Amino acid sequence: MTGALAGIKVLDLSRVLAGPWCGQLLADLGAEVIKVERPETGDDTRHWSPPSLPDGTAAYFLCANRGKKSITVDITRPEGQEIIRKLAEQADVVLENYKVGGLKKYGLDYDSLKAINPRLIYCSITGFGQTGPYAQSPGYDYIVQGMSGLMSVTGPADGEPHKVGVAVTDLFTGLYASNAILAALMARSRTGEGQYIDMALFDCALAMLANINMNWLIGQQVPPRLGNAHPNIVPYQVFKTAGDGHFILACGNDRQFKAVCQVIGQPELADDPRFASNPQRVAHRTEIVPLLAAAFLQRSRDEWLQQLDQAGVPCGPINTVDEAFRDPQIRARAMEIELTAANGQKIPQVACPIKLSATPVQYHQAPPSLGEHTNGILSSIGYDKVYIKTLSDNKVI
Repeated sequence: MTGALAGIKVLDLSRVLAGPWCGQLLADLGAEVIKVERPETGDDTRHWSPPSLPDGTAAYFLCANRGKKSITVDITRPEGQEIIRKLAEQADVVLENYKVGGLKKYGLDYDSLKAINPRLIYCSITGFGQTGPYAQSPGYDYIVQGMSGLMSVTGPADGEPHKVGVAVTDLFTGLYASNAILAALMARSRTGEGQYIDMALFDCALAMLANINMNWLIGQQVPPRLGNAHPNIVPYQVFKTAGDGHFILACGNDRQFKAVCQVIGQPELADDPRFASNPQRVAHRTEIVPLLAAAFLQRSRDEWLQQLDQAGVPCGPINTVDEAFRDPQIRARAMEIELTAANGQKIPQVACPIKLSATPVQYHQAPPSLGEHTNGILSSIGYDKVYIKTLSDNKVI
């Protein structure tokens, strides 16, 4: 491997989404990632279908496990625990998302593995972290979206709170975890010592509320749910057009607002004291938005997009997923790729969005079949064929 993380070995004990998302990114960047799965069943998401490949592997699993080697190990068995310890002894990173304390009873917690590999970076991902009153509670993206405040600001203003369409708190946490691991690797290059990383979905979800958080901390007013509108910028939302079309208007400053008024044929709105500056437009949201909404009903979506774009006003369509994949920008950026599995199956993938000039992302491995690399990995750490067969016969692997 020649990627940016070539030579880094990651032992991925995680499953479902947050941990695997982190592990896949590290693999994309060149790390060797060994995914440890339960014998026979594997990662739960292998079975979260439809849709799935002809062999039954669910699309959900395929989205987060590219570039990894799969080994099946029963970590509840002493022989399985010994395999994990041997792998951890050679690893740079261990990634896991078991319940707090869940691996300690198997001797696979940070303190136990640090004793045999002081350079080890050990990243734990849980719902609520290793401390606090909720530490022992299971973590689910949906519940964390609700608890963090994210759902309170998502959805129509006059309707019920909505979750985001994908499991964003899992994905946020996977990205934060990969950043934390890279930082720990940099620190180790100076100190020679590994460290423990405590990642929580709840912490990451709260942090990602960004300006919504600050609106509360500074203004001390509970942020409302605004549907497709923006809490701090007006007009910055979805508008309906003639023919039941919709588009996004992202008017970020007063110059752009003046251009909008010119495009809709009402330049006087830009000079109205109620609307002349963004703070005034936010204060008079309920007055300016209906005026704009009525104007945008006069023409089609594509007409407005063309005219606003020519006027230098940020705007865009609301694509369905199939329309997004047909967008020429997707092709130009090579964001849809295809990998070939060991059985010859062609597997479509969404590319890693990181573009590095000197150490570009390389795709060395399609999402693996369950236990595809077990025998090879065990051989590489000193297990002979006879003992590997014994472990297999005893369902340890």
